[in-house]
Amino acid sequence: MKRRHAFMVAGGGVFLFSLVAGLSAGWFALARHMDQPLPLATPIIFEINRGSSMRTLGREFAQRGFIPYAFELRLAAALQRVSTRIQAGAYEIGPTDTPRLALQKFAQGRVKIYAVTLAEGLTFAQIQHKLATLPGLRRELSSASEAEIMRQISATEGPAEGRFFPSTYYYQHDSTDLALLTRSYHRLNEILQREWDRRAPDLPYRSAEDALILASIIERETGAAEERAQIAGVLIRRLQRSMKLQTDPTVIYGLGSAFTGRLRRADLDHDTPYNTYTRAGLPPTPICAPGAAAIQAALHPAAGDALYFVARGNGTHVFSSSLTAHNEAVRTYQLGAQTP
Repeated sequence: MKRRHAFMVAGGGVFLFSLVAGLSAGWFALARHMDQPLPLATPIIFEINRGSSMRTLGREFAQRGFIPYAFELRLAAALQRVSTRIQAGAYEIGPTDTPRLALQKFAQGRVKIYAVTLAEGLTFAQIQHKLATLPGLRRELSSASEAEIMRQISATEGPAEGRFFPSTYYYQHDSTDLALLTRSYHRLNEILQREWDRRAPDLPYRSAEDALILASIIERETGAAEERAQIAGVLIRRLQRSMKLQTDPTVIYGLGSAFTGRLRRADLDHDTPYNTYTRAGLPPTPICAPGAAAIQAALHPAAGDALYFVARGNGTHVFSSSLTAHNEAVRTYQLGAQTP
């Protein structure tokens, strides 16, 4: 009896030892698998649908070769206490991630975020082209007309030109071009209305839309921040005196694809609705997307008596109050002549 009892005790010890050894081996195997870099050459987008279970995620991880067994992801999630915190969305995971790090991303909702900068001075056609090249952005407007696009974003204005605010926008994977344009449209309206409410007195505008048109011309006339208010002052004084604006960017916009890259005398004489050499007043629409600084300049012009300006060739301008002085500046900076 004593020998049999001793044998049973010894046998139980062997079983317990085997159990502990097996659990330890399993634990270390799980830890190794969870901390093994994902077998990816480049980052990918991993999407978790709303309502997906840990069983589903574990199965997909195993099918992709991220882990040997599907149950390991469920077990690891339970040990990390994130089983009920996994959030739906599109996540970027790559070769520097591990299954453990991926679970942390999923639990924290660190979905993939893209950024796009719509620069000041872009035309609507250029904005559309830029959106068409963005990664992770779903195209809903690729075949829509301009009028249809404006209808879909619930715009009250007719033309799309100049109605989208240049800024940096962030969007999640599988967002739509419609959603991004809608945000940009409303942002432009907010800034325009804010500046319109604060505008200087006695400006020659019938509405905020007129100010937006002039702001777009200011945007294309100068890249020098310190000159925007001066440019605005010149253009507004010309409007107040019923002088033609005579700005080259409006002519170029009116020429469209016919513009060869060099403005000729024939181009200045070629009449279009946007040619401010042949037509008085403002053009019918903006010619680009103006930034906040250009909008502010159009509504807060600098005081002065200058009625003309000419480019120096270095991004800045010479301002003149008389045609004689202006012509002299043109000879100096545009025709290459030397002043006496």
